[in-house]
Amino acid sequence: MTHPPDWIGRSETTLDHAAREPFQRLAALLDREPERDAIPPMGHLLCFLPGAPQSEIGPDGHPMRGGIVPPIDLPMRMAAGSRVSFHAPIPFGADIRRVTTIANVSEKAGRTGRLAFLTLRHDIYSGDTLCVTDEADIVFREKSGNAQPLPPGERREAQVSRKIDPTAALLFRFSALTYNAHRIHYDRDYAMREEGYPGLVVHGPLLATLLVDHFRRHRPHDRIASFTFRAQRPVFDLAPFSVNLVDTDGGADVWAADADGYVAMSGRIGVS
Repeated sequence: MTHPPDWIGRSETTLDHAAREPFQRLAALLDREPERDAIPPMGHLLCFLPGAPQSEIGPDGHPMRGGIVPPIDLPMRMAAGSRVSFHAPIPFGADIRRVTTIANVSEKAGRTGRLAFLTLRHDIYSGDTLCVTDEADIVFREKSGNAQPLPPGERREAQVSRKIDPTAALLFRFSALTYNAHRIHYDRDYAMREEGYPGLVVHGPLLATLLVDHFRRHRPHDRIASFTFRAQRPVFDLAPFSVNLVDTDGGADVWAADADGYVAMSGRIGVS
């Protein structure tokens, strides 16, 4: 990694349009009625999609490094979590702007070798109104394989729980909605042979979207003001997993549990 502190504070601005149609497809994916006036919480994941030419797509399906991403010399990357604040709704038909700033870059040794952590702060505007702030953490690691058994994790008792069947069609449709060509989500041979997983990997952003959807089904009249979440272990398409919540003062604790009942993604939703 080349002088990571030199990259902190760098920023770029991208433009998009909040069209209604992608969110109608998202609603179909989630088996819910489409939104009427504005994109749903976490809907910004369907905006500002990557547009790298096919000639610049790497062997894992990700665009090759460049742009605002520092020259981190570790081949594998994954979403680790986010801290999201929803300041104002993004109405359908709005022209929107995202300012992305490198908030932090760091490196350390982990169980599987070297790890690098990148935090990107995304500020999303509709006109002059700040609508969403998303501080997203990305982890980069060596290509060391994932075939070793995962250690036992955390179990929790849920107040409200819902089973999700992670079919290949579900994963493919979410990849299409987010223009995410990372092959671990749809190419079983690649996921197993090249990256050492036992099956297809459920997207971290899909887990986060399902957690927010689970909360909205339980408390449809509450306005979500914030959502913080952290990935703890991968979820695969080999068996159903669950989304869960427990109501708290001012919101809810939410988590996704894998097929063995271990917490795979934990989060906290705040309401206003």
